[in-house]
Order: sequence, then C-alpha cells, then structure tokens
Amino acid sequence: MSKINAIITGIGGYVPDYVLNNEELSRMVDTNDEWIMTRVGIKERRILTEEGLGTSYMARKAAKQLIQRTGTDPDTIDALIVATSTADYKFPSTASIVLGKLGLKNAFAFDFWGACCGFLYALDVAGSMIQSGRYKKIIVIGADKMSSVVDYKDRATCPLFGDGAAAVLLEATEEKNIGVMDSYFRADGKGLPFLHVKAGGSVCPPNHFTVDHRLHYLYQEGRTVFRYAVTNMSDDCALIDDCALIAERNGLNKDNIQWVVPHQANMRIIEAVAKRLELPLEQVMINIEHFGNTSAATIPLALWENESKLKKGDNIILTAFGAGFVHGASYYKWAYNGAER
Repeated sequence: MSKINAIITGIGGYVPDYVLNNEELSRMVDTNDEWIMTRVGIKERRILTEEGLGTSYMARKAAKQLIQRTGTDPDTIDALIVATSTADYKFPSTASIVLGKLGLKNAFAFDFWGACCGFLYALDVAGSMIQSGRYKKIIVIGADKMSSVVDYKDRATCPLFGDGAAAVLLEATEEKNIGVMDSYFRADGKGLPFLHVKAGGSVCPPNHFTVDHRLHYLYQEGRTVFRYAVTNMSDDCALIDDCALIAERNGLNKDNIQWVVPHQANMRIIEAVAKRLELPLEQVMINIEHFGNTSAATIPLALWENESKLKKGDNIILTAFGAGFVHGASYYKWAYNGAER
C-alpha cells in the first residue's frame, strides 16, 4: 500500500480595504515613518474597520476564494481549522462560525491557538490527519484581527500589527517526495512576561479595573522578543550545535532551498534568518512592508501573494516565532506550478 501524504493544492487570501499608513499613524501617536521603517520595516498595514466584523469574516472571505479558485465541492471537505489568537468569541470557535457561513455540511471545525506559529502548527496537524488515511481534504486558515488587541496609544506596539487571513487546501496524495516533508516545533513558557494580553482570560477576567488600566491590549517587551525570535527562527532552520534541525536533517542548504517563508514580525528578524541560511532576500517571501505583522496569517498571506512564483518540486522552509515563545520550522515540497492557477 502506497504511503499517503498531504499536499497544498490551492491558496486563498483576504486583507481589508482600509490602509493605515505611517503618516496617518503618526497623527495618532508619537511616531514617524523613519522611526518605524528603520526599526521594523513596515510602511502600512490593513485594518478591518467595519463595526461588527471579526476574524471569522476575514477567514471566511479567504476560504471562499480558496474554494472558488480550486473548484472544490464544499461537500467533500472533511475538516476546517482556523489558527488565530483573536477569536470572535470565547466560544463558540471561530472555525465553527466560518464553517457555518460557508455551508460545509460534512466537515468538523476547531480553532488552533498557537500565536504567530498557529498556522505552522495547524498545517502540521492537518497534514498528520491526512497521512492517517481518515481524511482527504482539510482547509487550514491563518487569520487574525490584531487591531482588536492593539493599543493605539502605545507607540512601541501599535505600528507593528495589521489584520488579514489566508487559507490553504490540504489534500491526500500518493505521489512520492511531495508535500509535507518534515517539521520541528518547540515552546518555552518563560516567554509569558514578555509578550501577552494580561486580562480577559480565566486568570484575570474582565472588570472595571482591567478596562480602566488598558489591560486588554497586547503588551510586548520588544528587545527580549526580538532576541529570542532571531535565535529560534534561524536555529530551527539550520544546524546549530548538535541539534539535527530542519535544514541539516533533510540535506537542505543554500544551493537547494528555493524559498524561505518567515513569520513577518520585523524586517531585521527576516534579514537575520536569511543571513544565517546564507540566502539572498530574493529567495525570502516578504510582505511586512505593506501588511505588517498579521500573526497567524503572515505565512499563508506570503504564499498567497507569491503563488505564481512557486514551481512544483520547490523546496520551501516555513518558520515562525510567537507568544509563549512558541517557535518552529517546516519543510514543504511544493506540489503544483503556481503560475498555471
């Protein structure tokens, strides 16, 4: 019996129409274009401004485009996973809302909370589900409405984040040497003090004090997070000390890696990852300048924007780092010629 693997067969994406650029942001908080571009490399970001719309709206738009572009019968989809840290509600899951809006009658749905690594983690889980032989088609979505947890009075964090969503369709294949090849994931709980939203969970439920003291917004100690992100994202891709990580254990190097798709948190982090892998930036997918950090959506949005450049058999490394100091990398061998879509 042939071994079953999982391959991406299509991509859909969505970003809001409203563009918040650095000039407008500088009128909201004490910052400027030069400061933002020098430190993080972001020129503008998309913001979902319409009242009453949340993460599920963007996820649904991305998934609907995906279904249309691939010509997939919705009744053949087995599962739908949404990776997000900005769910519409505490419950039900954002994925269940998306499933209902799409009218998927034969699928189950769940959310995956892995911060900025959420899409990578969800993709790996979905790949394993397909490899088990029990499922044939799974939609994986990375989506976040980061503007809902950004404090636009905090000059250190408000320039960093944007909103967006992108979805991929994973399908079963018996073709050899294609699709999901390998992954390496880790987490370090000591990251809690440096990157979190303090209030709103079971430890610190909402009350007048938490609202008055702006504890429902994202808090980040940038220098510490930057240091850990550079180390972990690059280490997960290359051989460090005696750890057989993604690139080394799969015989990958600068000569046979076609693309690196890093989480889009900071241009300096992206450049550091490329340097450690000895790859030119032309082989690194970058969208941070016009989308900012969209958390779980950054990697699938980069794939969506660059789909036409991808060729069957391309070796791709995906890598991310996020809150909880979750981090990891995946090795994926692309399954179709994107220019033909």
